[in-house]
Amino acid sequence: MRIKYIHKLEYKYEDPVQLGEHRLCIKPRSNGFQKLKNFELKITPEPEIIYPLLAASGEEINRIRFNGLTDNLIIESISEVETIKHPNIIDGVKNRDLTLPFCRSIINRDLQGALEGWMPNGQHDPSAVELAQEALAGSINNALSFTYQLIEIIQDRVKYTKRHTGPAWPASRTLRERIGSCRDLAMLMVEACRSIGIPSRFVSGYHFEDPLPSELDLHAWAELYIPGAGWRGFDPSGKGLIDDRYLTLVSSSKSNLTSVITGNFIGKNNLENTLSWEIKPLEIK
Repeated sequence: MRIKYIHKLEYKYEDPVQLGEHRLCIKPRSNGFQKLKNFELKITPEPEIIYPLLAASGEEINRIRFNGLTDNLIIESISEVETIKHPNIIDGVKNRDLTLPFCRSIINRDLQGALEGWMPNGQHDPSAVELAQEALAGSINNALSFTYQLIEIIQDRVKYTKRHTGPAWPASRTLRERIGSCRDLAMLMVEACRSIGIPSRFVSGYHFEDPLPSELDLHAWAELYIPGAGWRGFDPSGKGLIDDRYLTLVSSSKSNLTSVITGNFIGKNNLENTLSWEIKPLEIK
């Protein structure tokens, strides 16, 4: 499938401010099951420098520096991406031992960061550990069976809702509130999977559903490293195993590194600012 779309972000400040350095993750991934065919980026005011770099996850991001004062910041990208049909995951794991829990000693060292807990001491959230053990008990002790059982439990326990701002909640809060955004459910799934030894990471991107909703928004899901199948995406707030209608911007072992834009500004105390955005398909075929 070929998708062309526009993603626009606009910040407005009540008085002129000095923009600090910004980190931009708006360029789609170009590997795996999607290929970036064209990318255009327009930023107002014009930056002093746009510095592209390769993130630890392998995706290209940009750091942006500005000079002078401004009362607005507009970032507009037009991307054209080709996605391909994902291979049958069952074919990839055939004749592989997917018995859980995975032993950390057999996991490639490159994946160790995708096994760490979210708590300050690197431990796993006890609520996520308990959830993982429940899913494990209801599965056949197999990584794929566990994953589908975990998604079923999450969707049964937590009501999906949209929450446009703020970081992903810790697993314990999502389970306590019994409601959460796509990134809250993704965080919960990642933490539960890591506690059982499945390398997992957080993903930010889009889901171009069929039919398309009246308004598109950013979406978040989890990627799990399954021996024999590699990194595969699972959406706990959607249909489970993702397909070619999902488009990835960036992934990371740390959810805060997948924000489309992060940065700061210098201005007067208590200065008000607003953010508006638009994500609009231009062509899907």
